[in-house]
Amino acid sequence: MVDPGTVVSIIQQARERRTAPLILELDLTDGMVEAAPADPLSALMSMRRNQLRDVLDGLRRARGDDRVKALVVKITGGIGLAVVQELRQAVQAVRDAGKLTVAWAESFGEAGRGTVPYYLASVFERVYVQPSGDVGLMGLALEEPFFAGALEKAGVQPRFAQRHEYKTAANTFVEKGYTPAHRESSQRVVTSVTEQVIDGIATGRGLSRERVRELMDRGPLLADEALESGLVDRLGYRDEVYADVRAQVGDDAQLRYLARYNRAHGLAKRLPRPGRNDAIALINGQGPIRLGRSGRGGPLPGQGTAMGSDTIGAALRAAVRDDRVKAIVFRVNSPGGSAVASDAIWREVVLARKAGKPVIVSMGNVAASGGYYVAMAADTIVAQPGTLTGSIGVVFGKPVINGLLDRAGIGMGSVAEGEHSRLLSVTKDFSSSEWERVDALLDRIYDDFTAKAAEGRGLPRERMDELARGRVWTGADAKANGLVDELGGLDLAFDLARERARLPEDAPIRTYPQVSPLERLRQPESSEDRTAARARFDAWGSLGGLAARLGLPATGPLTLPGAWEIR
Repeated sequence: MVDPGTVVSIIQQARERRTAPLILELDLTDGMVEAAPADPLSALMSMRRNQLRDVLDGLRRARGDDRVKALVVKITGGIGLAVVQELRQAVQAVRDAGKLTVAWAESFGEAGRGTVPYYLASVFERVYVQPSGDVGLMGLALEEPFFAGALEKAGVQPRFAQRHEYKTAANTFVEKGYTPAHRESSQRVVTSVTEQVIDGIATGRGLSRERVRELMDRGPLLADEALESGLVDRLGYRDEVYADVRAQVGDDAQLRYLARYNRAHGLAKRLPRPGRNDAIALINGQGPIRLGRSGRGGPLPGQGTAMGSDTIGAALRAAVRDDRVKAIVFRVNSPGGSAVASDAIWREVVLARKAGKPVIVSMGNVAASGGYYVAMAADTIVAQPGTLTGSIGVVFGKPVINGLLDRAGIGMGSVAEGEHSRLLSVTKDFSSSEWERVDALLDRIYDDFTAKAAEGRGLPRERMDELARGRVWTGADAKANGLVDELGGLDLAFDLARERARLPEDAPIRTYPQVSPLERLRQPESSEDRTAARARFDAWGSLGGLAARLGLPATGPLTLPGAWEIR
């Protein structure tokens, strides 16, 4: 028989748990994903990683929750600059709401680069580092390899063409060092990002920009040097960090991971309510762009997601057909890829707008080349200051490996019909007539790209050509030049979408396509069926072929150089 006193005690404890003050925790050791990967295996492997929207929703909810007294975040590396800026904005809002915000790390870089992780920490009210740790505030650098000399020694002849001088993906293979345009573009990106980081740290820590630059030039700093200079508030281990927080907010406070808090308290809000079914659709476009369905971006788990034109197109069509959807937020995080696939997605964005559904693009760490192509027709483009975008240009080519095969003692034979049947063969150089076709292809893609970009951004063709030419811009510079409209993150994009659709500020967000696990298994009835957007579980996708195995830019002619990511 159950003791009545025990039952009463259990009920009382449950009540206390529901009303006890909370200390929310966020551990960034494993980094963060923008959204659940498209294929089932990768999704399973990333289940325990923080998802950006979960974190942002949780922080937004915490601002108005009286039970939440503090936010404690363990900061490590591995998060891109634009997402860091998104987190900074969300944390600042929590801090402005009167909550204690604490960042801690065993080390910001551990004698290495810790500039971006520390940049994130600097927005918190209190910053801790372990006494044995460091603050690797060392500035930012972009290192880009040039393989022309190595390929020459290996007997490989890179044959590439691009439009135009700032489209530098091919330079990695055809040059032995920077061209003037390449150096100019890269230097401006690093300068712009450094300016953003210095401004953020100076504001967060109450230091002058000159002082931050001086400390950056001295880095990495030992823990006691960082404390003395005002970059951190206290030196302490994890137990000391949490003891200090409890001393301020109360020993009865309960620890709760931010994602668990958000999911538990957001369930009621996600359930449909009578008379409140109008919503914003969220469509995630992640990874290199290819024809077909989204899926893994490489042969092994953990190599990221590829954005398939069929998947994104079907998601946009599903959102357009759904009467409950009043606006669409399209999250783009992509270095580009196939020009044809990018154009197919662009068309669906245009059709969504024609159907009366406003489209707001939110750019992630990278939305360049094809990633910009799919975004440029939106009503509004939102990017972070540190987003890498633009790269409006095109590159095409192949390696010719005859010399390598000769050195290896490998003979190649071929039979063919058609003057250009071996145009893509890596054992044959381009003929003069094939170069004519390549040039025609590049000219057509570039002219189409810039014309549509000019129309979408409301700029004269001449001005767009000045901004294009393959040049990569930071979001801050892109905003100044009219390539993006607003600086901010997903939350701003949602607010703009609600405003355009005249929805209340708490209108729900629904991810499209909404396909259940069982629906993913069945054969779709038609290309209009929402299950047609399900991910594919292939190994190579559009990355197959010898060029991809050699690391050449074979994902498509609209591709950002692979080295361009600042963490």
